[in-house]
Amino acid sequence: MNMLFLCTGNSARSILAEALLNARAAGRLTAYSADSHPRGAVHPLALEVLHTCKLETAGLRSKSWDEFAAAAAPHMDVVITVCDQAAAESCPLWPGAPVKVHWGLPDPAAVQGDGQEKLAAFAATFTALEKRVEMLLSLPLEHLSPEELQQQLRALA
Repeated sequence: MNMLFLCTGNSARSILAEALLNARAAGRLTAYSADSHPRGAVHPLALEVLHTCKLETAGLRSKSWDEFAAAAAPHMDVVITVCDQAAAESCPLWPGAPVKVHWGLPDPAAVQGDGQEKLAAFAATFTALEKRVEMLLSLPLEHLSPEELQQQLRALA
């Protein structure tokens, strides 16, 4: 099963979700991330949180959702928006009509303050995603219909 996390800029929330799910899924799922207007770089504090949590960061990059709407792209089973702005955008028509869910989270990159306050915002976002990913992985994903899957994933938000 493939999951695509979408977020404005694809530099923080969606990147954290991609890295976290890929690390915890142990091959059961594959996570990707993207957005319509990628910033072009992963936020340094997102990388710092991932390093602190000993999660792999190699290969993480800010990318356009166009990569995943192309004919040669991996088939997406689930598309999860993690920010309100991305949820409100008109997304491409994904091949195969994947399940769509919104898991809104505040943007840690928008937090004002000193370095510790900003890092704490990224850590809080990571923790919120970690809880959702753990609950997601406890579901019998392979045995749920698309409607049941959507209902279960919405309940995790």
